[in-house]
Amino acid sequence: MSATISSPLTLPCGAMLKNRIAKGAMTEGLGDAQNRATEAHVRLYRRWAEGGAGMLLTGNVQIDRRYMERPGNVAIDGPQSNEAIAALRDYAKAGTANGAHLWMQISHAGRQTPALVNKEPVAPSAKPLDMPGAQFGKPRAMTGAEIEDVIRRFAHVATVARDTGFTGVQVHGAHGYLISEFLSPDVNSRTDEWGGSLENRARLLLEIIRAVRRAVGPDFPVSVKLNSADFQRGGFSHEDAIRVAAWLDAEGLDLLEISGGTYEQPRLVGLDDMTLHPEKSEPRRESTIAREAYFLEYAKDIRAAVRMPLMVTGGFRTAAGMNAALASGTIDLVGLARPLCVDPAIPAKLLSGAARETPAYEKTLRIGPGILGPHSRFNLIKAMNGWGQQGWFCLQLLRMGAGQDPDPRMGVFSAFRNYAKNEARTAAALQRP
Repeated sequence: MSATISSPLTLPCGAMLKNRIAKGAMTEGLGDAQNRATEAHVRLYRRWAEGGAGMLLTGNVQIDRRYMERPGNVAIDGPQSNEAIAALRDYAKAGTANGAHLWMQISHAGRQTPALVNKEPVAPSAKPLDMPGAQFGKPRAMTGAEIEDVIRRFAHVATVARDTGFTGVQVHGAHGYLISEFLSPDVNSRTDEWGGSLENRARLLLEIIRAVRRAVGPDFPVSVKLNSADFQRGGFSHEDAIRVAAWLDAEGLDLLEISGGTYEQPRLVGLDDMTLHPEKSEPRRESTIAREAYFLEYAKDIRAAVRMPLMVTGGFRTAAGMNAALASGTIDLVGLARPLCVDPAIPAKLLSGAARETPAYEKTLRIGPGILGPHSRFNLIKAMNGWGQQGWFCLQLLRMGAGQDPDPRMGVFSAFRNYAKNEARTAAALQRP
């Protein structure tokens, strides 16, 4: 019998998810001035857990407070205080209500660390982001000792996650963050054992997975988010992704989430090139554009090379499309993200049949028509639409964390401004490491 969104899923480690809908990882920005979890996480994740998804993925929890994706991240950096541990336990308890799994996504932002957090981020090589504005500083190439430290930090955070009640972890190897940067020959120009061949560029990811597995044991879910491609000429290719997926399969991974893109190529949210040099952009396959899910066509190729469960997040909006993808055997788990920013109970509605599709506000969110829209020929306008749309969804999470309902009437330009103000205010309040 074909799987549907209502079917349970047993993972290779023996853990079972009650259904096939997962809440995809989304940045929350709810951490306190020391980047600890807060009561806002408890309110938000309890609401999502009660919303019916079988598994919830957290927004990326950082392994190093110096190199975060945004100033309001949760970070687990070194030994944790009793207060920090208690806050994580409350967070985990809320997110595992209603029989849901709660997996901690763990990450290092690399060169995509905003200047508000650190004006000199680190990366495999000293190549800056090719984006308008001055939101990101020029990175410094990491030393071999720093790379080894990153591996230890991932294992440490995974251990803390397990010990505080999270029911799994996902290592973030996609979207242009540090691991993704190592995988990309466009960003990684190292000539040591961490660069050059794909085997060397994938070494960091594979060593992290081995260290995490040793730390958490065989019966704790360990997953990875991997780009199907960077969609950047000279970057991490789809052929590279298939080979790396096969290596991860051999490591006994419990779940591989297929995604794609970076800050420069934000295909993960359906947006186009945001660089100063769009001629380097590579388009998604036409067949993928025509489909409901952004990366399903790429997942088909990876499915042919691996046995482990696969998940795709990005673009799913109808129950029929989700069930068709599951029935095809291409994927085993459907990821939903932005729809849960507006309707946190949409999984339960899809599972019960009360709803046949999710909200799709991303199709109409824009500063204005024509040249004021997300496909403007002006880089600044295009960037403002991209960041404004992201800010719109992020501000909905802040509202729910504060105990309020989402506000679908929020404007994109006001979201752009208010999101920027929130980030600056949060950064100013940080108690720096």
